[in-house]
Amino acid sequence: MRVLVLGGDGYLGWATALYLSQCGHDVAVADNFVRRQYDFELGADSLVPIESLQVRTAAWRELTGKSIEMFVGDLTDADFTYQMIKDFRPESVVHFAEQRAAPYSMIDRKHAVYTQVNNVVGTLNLLYAINEIDRDIHLVKLGTMGEYGTPNIDIEEGWLELEHKGRTDRVLFPKRPGSFYHLSKVHDSHNMEFACRIWGLRATDLNQGVVYGQQTAETMLDDRLATRFDYDAVFGTVLNRFVVQAVLGHPLTVYGSGGQTRGIIDIRDTVRCIQLACENPADPGEFRVFNQMTESMSVLDIARTVAECYPGEVTIDHLENPRVEYEQHYYNVTHSGLVELGLEPHLLSDTLITSLFDIAKRYGDRANLETMRPGVDWRGTGGQP
Repeated sequence: MRVLVLGGDGYLGWATALYLSQCGHDVAVADNFVRRQYDFELGADSLVPIESLQVRTAAWRELTGKSIEMFVGDLTDADFTYQMIKDFRPESVVHFAEQRAAPYSMIDRKHAVYTQVNNVVGTLNLLYAINEIDRDIHLVKLGTMGEYGTPNIDIEEGWLELEHKGRTDRVLFPKRPGSFYHLSKVHDSHNMEFACRIWGLRATDLNQGVVYGQQTAETMLDDRLATRFDYDAVFGTVLNRFVVQAVLGHPLTVYGSGGQTRGIIDIRDTVRCIQLACENPADPGEFRVFNQMTESMSVLDIARTVAECYPGEVTIDHLENPRVEYEQHYYNVTHSGLVELGLEPHLLSDTLITSLFDIAKRYGDRANLETMRPGVDWRGTGGQP
């Protein structure tokens, strides 16, 4: 299968491209490298050093004999997007190419507008390109569990069977996102559903939980193939931050009470989910939704797990929560679709955390402690004109 991975220079995009290539698919990647520019802007960096995309693809070819084609450009440029689809002629497009951080989208008006334009316009250009060039292309789009928010009912997989005043219907599950980033993903989902319903496109929306882990079998082949390890307060995941803090002897910083519960998933399961979605495409006209997570944990439970697994003294600090969110809430998510397709989940384990400790120890001298302190206030107390 010919698979085009958009955002192929990023944390998940790169790991996914390698995994699909190793599985025997003909893979190309596209990126505009803006994720690296965010690091310059924020004064942050991946804890694990990463090579350029050119070095990475060359190393993969050297080690495996498999080639990964590269496209450099921006999805908000419609001409580039159309030409890329025409040149590569993919059977599946895996779409990671969006600004992915909730805190980044909440910095100020400028960052909120950028996030919405970049994400929504880029995806809309892609939908039009698929519609006008080849409607049989299957779009596999990374969404987020954050689209749902924390409703006081069970979260179904994208759709809700509704009975109202004696009549029934099947509607998209109600969304209550918690940031302008998550809101952009809601807009994407609605645009994709509309395109499937009106144009007959086929699309899978993967509402993914928080991803943990930095290594896959493919990235471990050579240091040149490493993917990102983000630990800062803007782009880093909470587990990564806790691991780095534990290794450096600093308190684990929990926002508020830590009762916020989220779906989580191992990076090895993420790449497997993408493979399953590509190899089992949605039908023409179908907008399919999978909740891509394997278990759920509260932030405080994640901190306690890290503290229990680390072979040294670890303390936990509770900071004032800069986000506007429920710190205690109901959270029960249906996530059976990918398991039915063949996913055998890895669950958060001592073994995985131990490997993350080893990574943090190896590269601990690269850590910037200042970037781990929360500096974005959801209440919008500041901003650029």
